[in-house]
Order: sequence, then structure tokens, then C-alpha cells
Amino acid sequence: MLSYRHAFHAGNHADVLKHAVLVDVLHHFNQKEKPWSYVDTHAGAGCYALEGAQAGQTEEFRGGIARLWGRSDLPPMLAQYVAAVAAFNTAGALRYYPGSPALAANCLRRDDRMRLFELHSTDAPRLGKYFRDDGRRVRVDQGDGFAALTSVLPPPSRRGVVLMDPSYEIKADYRRVAEALSEGLRRFATGTFILWYPLLQRPEARQLPERLLKLGPPSWLRAELSVHKPRPDGLGMQGSGLFVANPPWTLAEHLKPALAWMADALADDGTGQYRLDGQAP
Repeated sequence: MLSYRHAFHAGNHADVLKHAVLVDVLHHFNQKEKPWSYVDTHAGAGCYALEGAQAGQTEEFRGGIARLWGRSDLPPMLAQYVAAVAAFNTAGALRYYPGSPALAANCLRRDDRMRLFELHSTDAPRLGKYFRDDGRRVRVDQGDGFAALTSVLPPPSRRGVVLMDPSYEIKADYRRVAEALSEGLRRFATGTFILWYPLLQRPEARQLPERLLKLGPPSWLRAELSVHKPRPDGLGMQGSGLFVANPPWTLAEHLKPALAWMADALADDGTGQYRLDGQAP
């Protein structure tokens, strides 16, 4: 049974890493006039009220976006990301957190397109309602984003970004995300694929980055952020990572100071760490 709801985790440290990279990548794509397409396989509900029943219950955003809010010492990538979040909080206070599709939509130009998939029976209709006035540029489908990916690649413009952000509550997600990247690269070899994954003590979580590397994308980047040490009982997520196939050439340069800043500012116990490596084409 599908139970994961991103609203409970909106704006946490994993979102900061994932969305700072997503915004940076889409800004890079906007440097050329040619249209691009954005595909989100696990899109969520769109935008989240941080004082709502779900985000307000866990308050994970306090260890994430709230630690960046109002800071004047942010590296450029993080300043750009916070400005994107601020666009949803026009009164100045941090009350709303935009999910991946909302942030991507704010980068969308007239001829760019978005294809969003969400399987959850509650979040999918909410996502559709969020974008109900933008049906020409944005299409929302309730369904399995992994299964649907092959039907939307390659995009007509041959420029595009695919975000895969499953919950990994189901063990099969570790296998399916690798299979989806493999098939995605076969169909759309030049596309930029951003895969998020949790840093856990589980064997399947620890093995996933190496499985992705073995797929052999022509260029790739791996960024990981740990905000505390692994717990003695092996439970819980100590951080998260991103694997980016075919990243923009500027991404590593932008990410390095941002990761160092986050490892210091988002760490819970003073032991924040980061990793950044990759391969150029």
C-alpha cells in the first residue's frame, strides 16, 4: 500500500540539496532559447503549507530550509534556491514550501513543457488542481512514473530534465530506479537525469550509487550530504544523495561551495560531511 506523503518531509535537508540542484540545472537550460521538457516521476502534491497538519506535525523544515532563510552568507547556488522558495512566500515569512514541480514551473517559459506523474490517490488530484490553469504547458497524470517514463522519452525538443525521487519505502524502488535510468538513457542518451536517494544503513541503499555508476552514462556527478552520523541501531536517514547523469558542465563548480556550506549549517551534531565526484564527457 502506498503511504508516503512528501508533505511530512517538505523543506527538510534532503529537499534543500535536491531542489538547489534542480533550480540550478533548469536555470542552466534557460540560457538557451530552445525549449526543454521536464519530467517528474514522483511529483507529490505541488506546494506545502509548513504550518499545516502534516508539515507542521514533523517540522522537518526547521532542519532544512529554515536554516537558510534570512541568511546573507549563502553561496550563489543556495541564494538562487532560496530566492526561488521566497517567490512562494511573498509576505516575507516562511510559510509555504514548493515541491519539485512548483519550482520547475517557475522556471518554465512559453514553449517549455512539463509532464508530472504521481501515484498517491490523494496527492495526484491535488497536483492536478494546483496546475489546473496551465494545461497547455503542464500535464499531470495519476500513475506509476517509472512505468510511464518510456512513453515520454525522448521529448520532442530533444532537450530535457528527468527527476526521479521515489520514497524508497518499497525495497523494489532501488531496483526500479536503476532500471528506469538505464532505459531512460537508452531512449534519451543526451537527457539530464537527476536521481535522489537516501543515505541509509540498508545494503540496498548503500549499493545503489555503484549500481548507477555501472550503467555507464557518458558524464555523471554524485553529490552526497550527511547531516549526522549513522545511528547505532542502523535506523533512520543520516543524509541523502543525488546522482546526475549528463549534468550541465557548470553544476560541479556551483555545487562544491554549496555542499560545504550545507554540511556545516544543516548538520545536527557538528559532524556534517559531503561528497562530490564525477566524470566529464
